[in-house]
Amino acid sequence: MSDYFFSTVTFRTLVNQIPALTVIAVGMTYVLLVAGIDLSVGSVMALSAAVVGVLIVDFNLPVVIAIVAGLFVGLSFGVASGFVSAHWKIPSFVVTLGVLEIARGGAYLVTSSETKYIGDPIAFIGSPVPGIGVSAALIMAVAVVIFAQWLLSKTVFGRYMIAIGTNEEAVRLAGINPVKWKVAVFAIAGLLAGLGGVFQLGYLQSADPNAGIGLELSAIAAVVIGGTSLSGGRGSVVNSFFGVLIIAVMQTGLAQLGVSESSKRIITGLVIIAAVLFDQYREPLAKKLNRIA
Repeated sequence: MSDYFFSTVTFRTLVNQIPALTVIAVGMTYVLLVAGIDLSVGSVMALSAAVVGVLIVDFNLPVVIAIVAGLFVGLSFGVASGFVSAHWKIPSFVVTLGVLEIARGGAYLVTSSETKYIGDPIAFIGSPVPGIGVSAALIMAVAVVIFAQWLLSKTVFGRYMIAIGTNEEAVRLAGINPVKWKVAVFAIAGLLAGLGGVFQLGYLQSADPNAGIGLELSAIAAVVIGGTSLSGGRGSVVNSFFGVLIIAVMQTGLAQLGVSESSKRIITGLVIIAAVLFDQYREPLAKKLNRIA
């Protein structure tokens, strides 16, 4: 319907916008696989980006050191969320809702509620690589997707995630402590939220304490559209990446058609509900078709 959608410029712009959401969706896939949920990733991303921005702008630290500090912030929040949720058996929804507020408040405190403009020192991450046309952030995000899918499908850690999400009590009775594995999953999600903050810095070249508001919902939507079960035990990192692409294409196309922000939200919500309904009835329908065959 749009005369401008099928163009090189559109697709380059689209793929260079998704690295942050991509890596956060990877972490969310892992969390949903163990039957958890992480509502804090958008705020943790903003706080991590704020820490990197302040260390570069206000303290004149080297970019590499600032990035490591930002990743450490994300990792720390992930470990804290996982430990509280798994050790004290508190629903992760409640824990990460509290962490969402803590991290967002931290982002405001760190930046004094002001946007920190960084510019060239961080621009290399989000700028298109000469001769390729896509950013270094996208290349790294795709590498994360590939590695995370390998970790899920080819390692003991991946099998444990699926087992915990399917039946945590059976895992415990088998002599495996699910607590440490769940903490590890949330730690990965936090680390990837920090990495998402770095990618966003490279794209915007500034640290905004308001960044990432609602991003956790986009990540959950992408993962659900990709077929990961909300009840745990089934999912794919690669399919979550395709879910990110579906959301990005849909939002870009609607924007080019001049659809209002309110209408875009309604359409996105309907797509999410449709994906959940499809997920709910996919297995019963497949079994019914197999019996007919």
